Amino acid sequence: MNKTFRWLRWTKKLQLSQILLPVLLLTIVLIPISAQAHVDGSHGVGFVHGFTHPIGGLDHLAAMVAVGLWATQMNRRALWAVPLTFVAVMMVGGFIGTTGLALPFVEQGIAYSVLVLGVLIAAAIRLPVVQSAAIVALFALLHGYAHGAEMPSSAAGLAYGLGFVVATALLNLTGIGIGLFCQHFFQRHARLAQLFMGGLVTSLGVYLCFA
Repeated sequence: MNKTFRWLRWTKKLQLSQILLPVLLLTIVLIPISAQAHVDGSHGVGFVHGFTHPIGGLDHLAAMVAVGLWATQMNRRALWAVPLTFVAVMMVGGFIGTTGLALPFVEQGIAYSVLVLGVLIAAAIRLPVVQSAAIVALFALLHGYAHGAEMPSSAAGLAYGLGFVVATALLNLTGIGIGLFCQHFFQRHARLAQLFMGGLVTSLGVYLCFA
């Protein structure tokens, strides 16, 4: 009877947030494979280039996962408001990048975004939603600008933009999934796991900034 009760309790705790991580990781693996099947078409070229741009760059990948990780350390409102702000402002930055308008210190800003996000995660800094959104909005503008400015001239603009938006959203969700996974499965040691991940992101940021 006790074993059955424990099994029921464990099953109840196995919520969507706890299985989100493997599902998202599987999605990230499958989408590029699916997209590559259409690489010869005009839409495929645009989407594939856009999708692989955030994933292919370690600075972009780390920052976008870190946004999701940091959001899980805040309240439920910030859990979605912060990543959604990042995606929305990144689209604006992407459009600016395609116009040819010069934006200074983009590469340096992207590198420092990884460093700052790593420190925020490692130190478990919780700010009001508006301030948190403002921080990630600044970073998103820089990342989006880089995506737009580096769009191949042969790529279809709409498909390319859709590609990097989808990739960004998935990376943000992956960060959320990792954060929630740690909170539910590590429980008492969740803070240690967050410190470890924040330290990894910070170390990468230091390397990107000063190497």
